[in-house]
Parts: sequence; structure tokens; C-alpha cells
Amino acid sequence: MTRYVDEDLHGAEFRECDLTGARLIGVVMQDAVIDGLITNLVVNGVEVTEYVEAELDRRHPVRVLIRSEDPADLREASRQLHAGWAATIERIRRTPGIERRSVNDEWSAVQTMRHLVFVHDSWFRRCCLGSTELFTPMGIGTTVEPYRGAHGLDLSLDPALDEIVSVRDAQTAELEAWLDEVTAMQLAARAPVPDDDVWPPYARGRLVRQCLGTVLNETFEHHGFCVRDLDLIEAQDAE
Repeated sequence: MTRYVDEDLHGAEFRECDLTGARLIGVVMQDAVIDGLITNLVVNGVEVTEYVEAELDRRHPVRVLIRSEDPADLREASRQLHAGWAATIERIRRTPGIERRSVNDEWSAVQTMRHLVFVHDSWFRRCCLGSTELFTPMGIGTTVEPYRGAHGLDLSLDPALDEIVSVRDAQTAELEAWLDEVTAMQLAARAPVPDDDVWPPYARGRLVRQCLGTVLNETFEHHGFCVRDLDLIEAQDAE
């Protein structure tokens, strides 16, 4: 393990880093922001993860629906997620051009929506339906090679907001039609992931419910990121 002793890390940024098992002893940490997959976090002797998760559930009740095993709850979760995105898209339309702006090296709004196009194709169509069709070309996938530009993705594309919204609306309709018919037994079955080398390679062996959970969680989390960054952009413009 790398040890940092008496180092000045003021303003340091750790992006896409694995800090599992990291220990911060005798540190000064003021105005810090931690965002990511966090479990078993102990702060000054107190395990705080449950407090954080409970507060997030209070702020965003849709999270509870996303974790449910009940198809009716999952249908409602999808409906609420779509409504949230629809409201944000209308917000974006009120400020033309904001959809292509980014802050803090994050994705812009259009890039975020294009990533969700990819999430639907990979985690829903491929993992829940067993589809072997090529992905939608405008999708933005993982940065991991050889998957970054594979299976139908076209990295040269630069679609307009309306094009992306049209694709996302069609994908949402496809997901919700499936959710209208799916049963708890089908959700508990092993996901019909095709036996090939297409993304996501680690989905094989998971349950349909787990793959659906990835779709819903990604839709929720990336909406939060998008709203956060729109707020920052608008605040900067107001200064």
C-alpha cells in the first residue's frame, strides 16, 4: 500500500480510483466531496454508510422502488425516472446550447443521454432480452478497450439533442412495455446474455433482475449528475 506522510493534498482530485481499504489517519479534511460506490465507510469511529443511504432514500424515494423485487414497483420506478428526465430535457431546451457544455471534466448533458442509449442496448436489450443486435451507433460506451468503439458504436457521430431524445423515448417505451408484462419469476431467472465477447463481459451469470437494476440505477444516477452540472453551469452564468 502506498503511504503518504505529511503530504499536502489540498485540492487533490481522485477520479475513477479504487480506494478500497484506504486509511486516512490524523487528516484534515474540510469542504471535501466524496462521490462514488461507497460501503463500510468509517468516520471517526462511526460507520456512516447506513446514515447516508437512509438520507438518500429520503431525498429520492424512487431509490426504494428501484431496489424492489415487485414488478409493479419497478414499473413505477421506470415511470418516475422517465418523468424526471423529461422535466430536465425541457429545462435544457430553455437554454439552447447548454446541453453541450460541461464542468469539472464531466460529460455534457447530450453525452450523458448518449451513454444511457448504450446502457439500454447493453444491459437491457442484450442482458434482459438476449439480443445479439448491434448497438445504436450514437451510444457512448465504456472507455475500456476493446469495447469503447465496438459492436456498432460510431465514435464520429455528433447527434443533435432532438435525435438523442427521440432514441431515448423509443427505448423507454420498449422498457416500459416489457415491464408491463414481466413477472417476478422472469425477473428471478438467469439473464439470457449471449455467449460472445460483447459488452458487458461480466454480466453472464447474473439474474434478469440484477441487469434491470443496472439500467434503472444508471438512469437515476446519471440524471443526478446531469442536474448537478446544469445547476453549476447556470450558477456560473449568473455570476
